[in-house]
Amino acid sequence: MKKFTYQYPVKVCFGDGIAKTALAAELEKYGNNVLLAYGGGSIKKVGIYDEIMEVLKAAGKNVTEFSGIMSNPTYAKVQSGAALARENEIDFILAVGGGSVIDCCKIVSAQAKLSEDIWNFEYGKGGQPKEFIPMGAVVTAFGTGAEMNNGAVITNEEKKQKSPLWGAFYDFAVLDVGYTMTMPMKQVISGAFDSLSHSMETYMGSPREINYSDEINEATQRNIIRNIRATLKNPDDRQARSELIWAAAMAENGMLKLGKVTDFQCHMLEHQLGAYTDCNHGQGLAVLHPSLYRHMMPEANKQFARLAVEVWGISTDGKTEAELANAFIDALAAFIKEIELPTTLTDMGIDDTDLEAIAKTTIRTGGCVKKFTDEELLSVLKECV
Repeated sequence: MKKFTYQYPVKVCFGDGIAKTALAAELEKYGNNVLLAYGGGSIKKVGIYDEIMEVLKAAGKNVTEFSGIMSNPTYAKVQSGAALARENEIDFILAVGGGSVIDCCKIVSAQAKLSEDIWNFEYGKGGQPKEFIPMGAVVTAFGTGAEMNNGAVITNEEKKQKSPLWGAFYDFAVLDVGYTMTMPMKQVISGAFDSLSHSMETYMGSPREINYSDEINEATQRNIIRNIRATLKNPDDRQARSELIWAAAMAENGMLKLGKVTDFQCHMLEHQLGAYTDCNHGQGLAVLHPSLYRHMMPEANKQFARLAVEVWGISTDGKTEAELANAFIDALAAFIKEIELPTTLTDMGIDDTDLEAIAKTTIRTGGCVKKFTDEELLSVLKECV
């Protein structure tokens, strides 16, 4: 294992029905001016907005609303949120929603305290912001695990780049299964697949020797697969739903990444696909993973073969390492079809118009077992059409 120091800043308040009491207790620690951030308004339709506002008012907070945060949040939206935070002298940001809202606020928190453009600061100067507005998250749509880290994926429409930026960690995250029960099932499954993808992308990093974190990762992957199936069988199964919520957090709370340099090449390719098409993230990953993984053979055969056995329960009898590796990818592809995620870009309404530009502008990750060329990434994309 590589050297590491482990300390985690995010306090997790987890439990069915915990949201109101947990939030009330945490809000006492912060100033009066609160920026309440949310998406397209679904929290109003299901009553979550009213509950949150009741808690905020009882705590004596002055609330400024930052609404309309879109899926695949844009850089322009980040800047409007930062301006709103400055104008209203915001003391605390409360993000209520899923990964898009939670990601957007991480960068709003940093940009509001930074005197220069954060994209140029991070990508042009290699800087990392040091000052932030404190934040808390109430998760209503799970899968990304965004509440557990300080990375955010933001779409810079002007640059045609959907890329990671680094902002603030949340002081606390409220994970209440009751707040997620109104998620559309397609969103539940695509979000849960994103959690599985996070786990696989971490597992496929370097060094290649299996360590303790990897063995926890294998259990996390098995858990996600089992509970996706249980959720599809019974959408009201709160136990299965709560398991998926915690698995999403585990995949991104740093535990699985200790001692590793992660892969995340599939995520980088999907991010650029999203920059050009604004597609659903989990669905894009489902389309790309099997094809990209076949192109990672034979370099990744050892890890693929172990996943075949330890995660998918495939027998080793009479099989070579390469055959087991292929069996893993076949099992993954079959599972994607089983849970009715799209298997081609055509299924997602995406044609081959921008594939060459997507391949050329995709970030190459240092932890990937294979160093992909533009041409090979283009081949992956074409195979997915």
